Amino acid sequence: MLLREVFTQRRSVNFFNPEKEVSTETLKEIIELAGLAPSAFNLQPWRVVAVKSDAQKEMLFENANKQPKIKEAPMTLIIVGDREGYSPDNSMWAELKAMIGDEQAKGAIDAAGFLYGSSEERKIKFAESNAGLYAMSIMLAAKELGVDSHAMSGVDFEGIKKAFNLKANEEVVMLIGLGHYDESKALYPRRARRELDEVLEIV
Repeated sequence: MLLREVFTQRRSVNFFNPEKEVSTETLKEIIELAGLAPSAFNLQPWRVVAVKSDAQKEMLFENANKQPKIKEAPMTLIIVGDREGYSPDNSMWAELKAMIGDEQAKGAIDAAGFLYGSSEERKIKFAESNAGLYAMSIMLAAKELGVDSHAMSGVDFEGIKKAFNLKANEEVVMLIGLGHYDESKALYPRRARRELDEVLEIV
């Protein structure tokens, strides 16, 4: 599928076919492809919790305003951002050290600590902006592989964090339902987009 087709054919599906699964192999392919998303210093401060079992779906359902698609979709992904993913403990720094040496890499590590860790606001921005790039890449990769999606942010973020035992430094950025459109239901017409002059400013 051409990139333009992926963009134009991807829709936010409200009705998933609960009988049509997304295989583990397909999920892995989606996640691997989406992993090519850009990130600050290539630190990739994200991870995914794929919610598939009935018990875990129920727990997510209760913390996501009881949206039916949580139960209808074969799986829902919890997109998790790491607020401290810039720290020297991130395993991705090893690649940079191997490329440019420990001394120069230390400069990059120190810079990242200042840019992304010098305030709570910056930590949150770091986690959410990087994980947001990753989340969009997941939805585009899914469409390329014939899987539909729906991003959700109207949820109890703290409730999900507690229910799924996320670490203190981890933030729930959004949920993404994955599955296949239920063709017995009417897909809403694509909504209008804002005019270009409303969203683009050239200075």
